Amino acid sequence: MRTGDQIVQDLPWRWHVQGKIFLIGGLGYMFDAWDVALNGFLTPLVGAEFGLSATQKGLVATANLIGMAVGAVVWGTVADRIGRKRAFSVTLLVFALFSVLGALSPNVEVFLLLRFLAGVGLGGCIPVDYAIVSEFAPRRHRGRVLSAMDGWWPVGTTLAAVTATLLVPVSGNWRWMLVLMILPALLLVWVRRGVPESPLYLVRKGREPEARAVIDDLVRRTGAEPKPYSIPPAVVEDTRGGALLAAFDQLRRVWAFNPRITAIAWSLFVSVMLVYYAALSWMPSILRAQGFGEIAAFASTALMNALGIVGVVLAVLLVDKVGRKRVVAVAGPLAALSLVAFSVVLGNSAAAVVAIGAFGLLSLVVIPVMYAYVSELYPTELRASGFGWASSSSRAATGFAPLLFGSVLWPVLGLPLTFTLLGLLVVAAVVFMMVGAPETRGRELDRIAVGTGTPAAAKTPAP
Repeated sequence: MRTGDQIVQDLPWRWHVQGKIFLIGGLGYMFDAWDVALNGFLTPLVGAEFGLSATQKGLVATANLIGMAVGAVVWGTVADRIGRKRAFSVTLLVFALFSVLGALSPNVEVFLLLRFLAGVGLGGCIPVDYAIVSEFAPRRHRGRVLSAMDGWWPVGTTLAAVTATLLVPVSGNWRWMLVLMILPALLLVWVRRGVPESPLYLVRKGREPEARAVIDDLVRRTGAEPKPYSIPPAVVEDTRGGALLAAFDQLRRVWAFNPRITAIAWSLFVSVMLVYYAALSWMPSILRAQGFGEIAAFASTALMNALGIVGVVLAVLLVDKVGRKRVVAVAGPLAALSLVAFSVVLGNSAAAVVAIGAFGLLSLVVIPVMYAYVSELYPTELRASGFGWASSSSRAATGFAPLLFGSVLWPVLGLPLTFTLLGLLVVAAVVFMMVGAPETRGRELDRIAVGTGTPAAAKTPAP
């Protein structure tokens, strides 16, 4: 007899059922993108208002990204321990609260603290949202659905760029940028109340009555033929300890599950996102230093982000036809190469804009496929934590990138050498992935082989 999780993963796709989860989860991801992209526009404006040095300006993005690193760990653990549904709404509520307080900051110290706290809330959106969307998505559509999730990222970054550009003439513009961002976020908090708990999570926890209620409802609403199914025994977990101990216990389990897979996931996240966040956080400042006006610099960055929408479309088209690994292996190094080209032709404004447009497109081919790939490598009881710790590792590394980029890398090494070194890290991570990780295309979640022929679920260590 088939199990409940297999029934869910073989359901037909319906926009009014799984599509609704995709849209609601994706909108939260959009605010993550909006907030991260906003750092690049806040940096010169906050720096001008509070008279910050180049090194101090780097702290604007660093405080936010480090907060997101903490949030990814905390909320990924919360989602795996107490459920996706509870974490789904609270992450955005924490983000909105501290963002609106940040808009009222009287000095830079308060501003940096509140940006850190807002990041803690928002840092949970990616691991929690990807976990819940992947667990509702049918197996044969999952690659496209998870890659399409990243379509919300360029929407968010473009909204950040467009609103920042339009608000340039407004007094106190950086404060209004924060206010405009949190208004729709608060509306989404209310909408998320109607999302059911993940059926795969309920199955793995052995909560049979709740699992059957959600699964039967999904079968009915998608029009699938009802079939008998079983709910397997719960996966036994050690849930002792507080939130901090739970987070580090999940880290232990993530590495014990398969050290090679986790090392590959972390290396991909760190290298790819290091390149992306360095460019995203400093692009307006780089262009302004090259002689672009404030509006021109902001608008060029907006174009870079908007072309990411095309990149996501390409990712969705390729992910199930070509496979996760091949897309990451080709698009990742090409995205880094386009930044090297940008730094070389920076004296030619037209060529520079073309190069950063290419970067915006290619980076949003590799990132959505990478996110889909990593979320599929872990079993359900570790999915949010595994993704969250990988995301946190990248946020921790990239959190210091804006600070180091502005104080050491750019002024000392120059842009061409800096982007070349970052690109070599991407190439190394891609090679590691190609030789050490399985392809996940078309495989059932919790039954993806991790290199030994053993189902992933069976390899989860006992606590």
